Amino acid sequence: MVICEGAGSPAEINLRDTDIANMGLARAAGLPVLVVGDIDRGGVFAAMFGTLALLEPADQALLAGFVVNKFRGDARLLGPGLDSLRRLTGRPVLGVLPWVPGLWLDAEDSLALTAERPAVAPPVGEDVLRVAVVRFPRVSNFTDVDPLVAEPGVVLRFVTRPEELSDADLVILPGTRATVADLAWLRENGLADAIVRRAAQRRPVLGICGGYQMLAGSIDDEVESRQGIVPGLGLLPTTVHFGPEKVLGRPSGQAYGQPVHAYEIRHGRVSVAGGEAFLDGCSAGTVCGTSWHGVLENDGFRRAFLAETAAQAGRRFVPGEVCFADIRANDGSIWWAI
Repeated sequence: MVICEGAGSPAEINLRDTDIANMGLARAAGLPVLVVGDIDRGGVFAAMFGTLALLEPADQALLAGFVVNKFRGDARLLGPGLDSLRRLTGRPVLGVLPWVPGLWLDAEDSLALTAERPAVAPPVGEDVLRVAVVRFPRVSNFTDVDPLVAEPGVVLRFVTRPEELSDADLVILPGTRATVADLAWLRENGLADAIVRRAAQRRPVLGICGGYQMLAGSIDDEVESRQGIVPGLGLLPTTVHFGPEKVLGRPSGQAYGQPVHAYEIRHGRVSVAGGEAFLDGCSAGTVCGTSWHGVLENDGFRRAFLAETAAQAGRRFVPGEVCFADIRANDGSIWWAI
């Protein structure tokens, strides 16, 4: 089974002519469509009925049913409303999903970065470890840092100003949908200079995918930004060239004597001309980078990386014995998925 998740509402009629994420795809491929309504927001029956009513007839023909999501209380109370919706639309209501507190699901987009953060679990050692993740305007794959949220004693925050880096033990440059544009933003806001100063002071910096590309000496981009050659931050002995086809893969390797399984999706090809090996990328001093996403989900690697980072930062921080896969599968105590 292949499930195609839409984006926003299928009844955004002002965007229908150019819609490729919702009914445009469904009609092109003849896909049956389920409309899921968030009852926690209120007005769910009007939203479901109105969605169907606003669709073009060819789109209406694909709507196979409704699902009510995030219901709190006795589902029997919905019975009369569900019966009326079936009668009015001729479509079945296929289920009512309950509100589940503490449910950890990957965030759909960066709007989730404003969600309330969970309390940090007490540290195993004497100190906490403070991690600052740069929130690019076009940030992507920010679930890369989810495993750090689950670590006892790790205080993680997303930042947009240079002064917010001053007390961080580790700064992470995450993925981005537009490397060159977000690198320009980094420079405009003074964050680039702050990161360069950190490197000169031998304070830890980690770049992932687009963030790794920014650490290079130069970036040749005729694909995303079409700006040609632009200077990178010059913190790693690398150069970047953007190719027209994306690199897609499920790579694996080793670091710190630990197995690492990851994934990659990128236009940028990084050429390494020095430094020390770090996964598929490299490190120089306390700056390191990789094109691989999901590396921090590997428990052994994450613990070893955090232990080294704490040592570099002079922190008496001890990584916990957290199994991230178990937390994702079973633990509802952490639900802030960013």
